[in-house]
Amino acid sequence: MDTHETSASASVPLDLEPAARRIAGLLGPVGDGRLNGPTPCPDYAVRELLGHLAGLTAAFRDAARKDLGASTAVSPDAALPVLDDDWREVLPRRLEEVAAAWRSPAAWTGMTRAGGVELPGEVAGAVALNELVVHGWDLARSTGQPYAAGEAELRSCAALLAPDEDDPDRGGIFGPPVPVPDDAPLLDRVIGLSGRRPDWRPPGG
Repeated sequence: MDTHETSASASVPLDLEPAARRIAGLLGPVGDGRLNGPTPCPDYAVRELLGHLAGLTAAFRDAARKDLGASTAVSPDAALPVLDDDWREVLPRRLEEVAAAWRSPAAWTGMTRAGGVELPGEVAGAVALNELVVHGWDLARSTGQPYAAGEAELRSCAALLAPDEDDPDRGGIFGPPVPVPDDAPLLDRVIGLSGRRPDWRPPGG
């Protein structure tokens, strides 16, 4: 990142680049033989998880740019994600693009849309970061790779995922939180809040 990018990222609430780079770093070891393997997302094999990442990076890139077209209009639950053959070229590029788009202060202002839902820019940015952090963990666990995330990222995710008294099921977007000890690592607590077991491993893994 050059000096200009560093200055720009300092003027926005959250920096998505570390989370995007972590996912990009996980892609190399994902051979074709792993694509049908299970993930912590019950409905997704690794190929669907990668397809979901390809779709959400495009959607949140365009949401940041306020380019509200087809990519931002479709709910992620509308159909099972399809992984295109060129994903090894496309997904790393989209990860770079979504991180760059949210480095613009304008991305965090006004209203935008993602997944067919209208929401404030600052909320969309927090959701985008959460998607990258949690699904990065999913991919790492599914493929037997280590994973860590920064404290600022995790605190943002924890705040977003925490159940609200007025909306305990959080709009049905996330699964029921999995109980995790209060003294567990912050990453484990975030993963529990997302409805996943922090100790999840692939069967036989």
